[in-house]
Amino acid sequence: MKVTIIGGGGRVGSCAAYALQCGGLVSEIQILDANRDLAEGEALDLLHGSALAGDQRIYSGDYSRAADSDMFLITAGLRRKPDESRLDLINRNVDLFVSIVDAIKIAGFRKDAHIFVVSNPVDILTQLALQRTGLPWNQVYGLGTMLDSARFSSLIAEELKLAPTQVKALILGEHGDSMTPIWSSAAVNGLPLAGLPDCTPSFQNAVFERTKGSGAEVIKRKGGAGWAVGLSIRDVVHAVLLNKKALLPVSSLLQGAYEIRDICLSVPSIVSRKGVESHVNIKLWPKELMALQASARALKETLGKVRLK
Repeated sequence: MKVTIIGGGGRVGSCAAYALQCGGLVSEIQILDANRDLAEGEALDLLHGSALAGDQRIYSGDYSRAADSDMFLITAGLRRKPDESRLDLINRNVDLFVSIVDAIKIAGFRKDAHIFVVSNPVDILTQLALQRTGLPWNQVYGLGTMLDSARFSSLIAEELKLAPTQVKALILGEHGDSMTPIWSSAAVNGLPLAGLPDCTPSFQNAVFERTKGSGAEVIKRKGGAGWAVGLSIRDVVHAVLLNKKALLPVSSLLQGAYEIRDICLSVPSIVSRKGVESHVNIKLWPKELMALQASARALKETLGKVRLK
């Protein structure tokens, strides 16, 4: 599989490239960035370690050289300016994102190529990528709440002193303010977390609020997330490459699941070589379903305010 990382010179893109290199499954990684020197530097640094990792081809390039990619991984994005509103930031990122998608279209892409969106606001941009490329809905998807779910599971494990790899807990809906914790299915080694004495309602609220604020906490302390998001990206790429049919909370266009239509957000999804093969209607607690549907309404409201040039 050839993956082109657009924004590969940035923190998220370079961490994703490193995670994919260490994973050893992707055969070809192209680093593409508006800052060509930075892209070349990241590609060279990764290339220097190729003798110690997988036998991939790793190089910097451009859109024309990306035309035969199996996957376009878009991580490019802008940071909020002082005193800038969230909507203003969204519109600036929309402008940048649309220019990237248009550049992909002009250079050309394969009919079976996948567009994997990581840039924020990921749900809005995934929807725009779907509209702009004309690709089938299942081939256009976003990272969604993959990172949120990883943070959620890891923080639960830390607080309850459990093995992190045995804790599975989902965040669904928007990757943003209206994200929804799914405690009804949260488990440790297959056993319900809600049955543990320490997993009280107050504990649940506290760990979810910390999860919700984790992105801001990381930005405050080190400037931005990188390693965990890189691993989250790797899991999605590998699910596609290996045709895993893995159940993952990626963002894609809903067409009736959980009584939600015509908006991209995260629900349990089967991810395979086809991309998002299907959505899975797992029974949720009534309050979780209501929160998920409210998240969809919030995203539709935001989408309605997006300014396209």
